[in-house]
Amino acid sequence: MLDLMKIATIESEGGDLKSYLSNLYQETEIRPNGYPNAIVWKGGKHDGIINPICHSLTDAYALLGTIAAADILNLPFYAVPMWSQIRHDTELEALSWFGNMKNTSIKWSTAGDAYVNDKSGNKVVVMGKSGNAPLRTQAGVYCNVRPYGPITVVRCMPCLPYSQDKSKFSVNEKTGIVHTEMNTPGIQMAYACRLFLKMVAETGKLGRVAFKPTQAMEDGINAGLLIWLLEGTKFKIGRKWAVNAYKEHKINIDKIISLLPKDFKEGMENWSGKIEQHIADTNYGLLVWDIINNEECIVLATDLDGDRLTDLLADISDPLREFGQKVLDYANSDVKMNNAWKSMGYKTGNGRDMTSVMYRMAGPPIHEQTLGSADAMLLRLLDGDETVGGTKKPYDPRIHFVLIRDAYLDANPENYELKKWLDNALNIFDKIYGYNRPGFIDGYKELKSSISSW
Repeated sequence: MLDLMKIATIESEGGDLKSYLSNLYQETEIRPNGYPNAIVWKGGKHDGIINPICHSLTDAYALLGTIAAADILNLPFYAVPMWSQIRHDTELEALSWFGNMKNTSIKWSTAGDAYVNDKSGNKVVVMGKSGNAPLRTQAGVYCNVRPYGPITVVRCMPCLPYSQDKSKFSVNEKTGIVHTEMNTPGIQMAYACRLFLKMVAETGKLGRVAFKPTQAMEDGINAGLLIWLLEGTKFKIGRKWAVNAYKEHKINIDKIISLLPKDFKEGMENWSGKIEQHIADTNYGLLVWDIINNEECIVLATDLDGDRLTDLLADISDPLREFGQKVLDYANSDVKMNNAWKSMGYKTGNGRDMTSVMYRMAGPPIHEQTLGSADAMLLRLLDGDETVGGTKKPYDPRIHFVLIRDAYLDANPENYELKKWLDNALNIFDKIYGYNRPGFIDGYKELKSSISSW
């Protein structure tokens, strides 16, 4: 058994976590391209049968839950240290170590604000905060795909319509106008548009595009790239933007097209499906009806709007069920909404089960998950009162097992024995955590003794 409390204590107190984990895991000759001095550990059973995945070891339960799940399962993996202190100490180079590993990977995101030690031992705010934006840039990420219920969002990255560079951020002292540096890399957007169209063609689902071409010059370029990609295909366009953005921005869009691989549109002439072109924000309400009607669709959005979209999807299921229960109670029905929800074919939960896959222009994808309250929950464990006198539930590590399962199946698509074994491990987890959730340490011990490691 691992001493998980010791690991958590070392991290929380700013101790030498790197040395502790280097004794727990083995050194490996594997190095990300261009970073010969990167720290890469390996663990689990490297048997040559299973393609390993790469874990990022970030903060709080993202760190502790990953270490526990990896120990329980014993599947082969690589691990790159990326917790707050090491991100700061390496001046964010640790992000590049992880982002350039040539394995299907898992990136855990936690709260960005954290205090770390500087070289003089003083407490400072961690450099780069969560580091998500620089990681995506350095890893060549062009979008993430987030499926939830009937709706899948293809969210182009880094396409951030707000400043990521503090030195170029200013407020005009005479007008009070806030200046921000836009960041919409056209090459990544072209890749995201193509993936969106490919998914619509392959799944037969309705395609919705959520841009603001009439309000933002950047989205004018984005919309023009999509229109260029649609030329010569068999897609049918329902709702159309009033202006042809490719014609409007042709000179600038052609500059981006000239930087793409020459065979970028190869094979697209046979792609077909239905595309609706929306103005972002004003048409997001449609997705509420898509959820209610179980209309399967794929939505393309830039990062800021895509983030709001996925927040909408994550947040709406609970209110819909709550309202449904009120209607049932008003009608004096004995039916419980949660049971009716499932029997009516709805699959969305409370939003925390929404998965995310980041696609890179080169290399396999990165599976991603955010643990929003992980920091506060770990503090309760360290304080010795995980449930705060019975008012809180212990941490639920199910997402670790779900995401690890997704990543290994992605890296080993034809290994049916592995799939069967992973499914069984998840079933065992659900039996242990099904009703009365155990404390984190007790749950780890029970899972360790109940799941036969690989």
